[in-house]
Amino acid sequence: MSRYRRFDHLRVDGPDEVGVIELVLDGPNLNAVSEGAHAQLPQVWREFDADPAVKVVLLRGEGKGFSAGGSFEIVEKMSDDYEYRSRVMREARDLVYNVLDCSKPIVSAIHGPAVGAGLVAGILADVSVVSKSAKIIDGHTRLGVAAGDHAAICWPLLCGMAKAKYYLMTCRPLDGAEAERIGLVSLCVDEDEDLLPTAREVAYELAAGAPTAIRWTKQSLNGWYRQVAGSIFDSSLALEFYGFGGPEVKEGLASYRERRKPNFNGAVQGSVTP
Repeated sequence: MSRYRRFDHLRVDGPDEVGVIELVLDGPNLNAVSEGAHAQLPQVWREFDADPAVKVVLLRGEGKGFSAGGSFEIVEKMSDDYEYRSRVMREARDLVYNVLDCSKPIVSAIHGPAVGAGLVAGILADVSVVSKSAKIIDGHTRLGVAAGDHAAICWPLLCGMAKAKYYLMTCRPLDGAEAERIGLVSLCVDEDEDLLPTAREVAYELAAGAPTAIRWTKQSLNGWYRQVAGSIFDSSLALEFYGFGGPEVKEGLASYRERRKPNFNGAVQGSVTP
């Protein structure tokens, strides 16, 4: 456990005697990802990968939800500060690739609101378990930026282009049952109380399996992400963070704070569009 003390903005439980370690999203405002957590979340996967005591990683959220996404303060700083925006962009890129490059199997347990950086790792997990209460939202276009992060690299492969475009362009929420139906997640359970036992059962099954065979299977399958969609992801990330310096994100952020619908037509009059 001492090797994880430097991740002071994250909660790491374990590893236990069989090698299952839990990364727990545990913070205020439904486990919103703070500035410090956003910086550390990409790096902790490298530590899991290097830790010989870890066989499987279980990612979950504490309390009533999985994660409510990043703070508005991060978005505001990105819109005003080029250096800060560049740093957060590197963190977002590292989060995706470090999850994919972690050789240890990753199981996610998702319930309640699931948005932002936490959702990135949750959907990219090797086995994603959700409850019907899950409310999965990729809210990028509602905020006024392109759907970057993990969306372009995995949603079309997981649930097909038609569904990916529908949910990523409209920002409509998916509950757990619908996410399972379209193939975005591995498994849906009916009740929240069944979520952790089910996810842990999968984690312990993987921990008891042939470690190199499982890890090499993961590595092979993740080749679809790297070779088929890696350049697409890089482009989407660049477009997303380009948008953080534009007028639409200012209107999106203002509308969230003022609890109203955004008026993007009024916000971007006279601007250059692609």
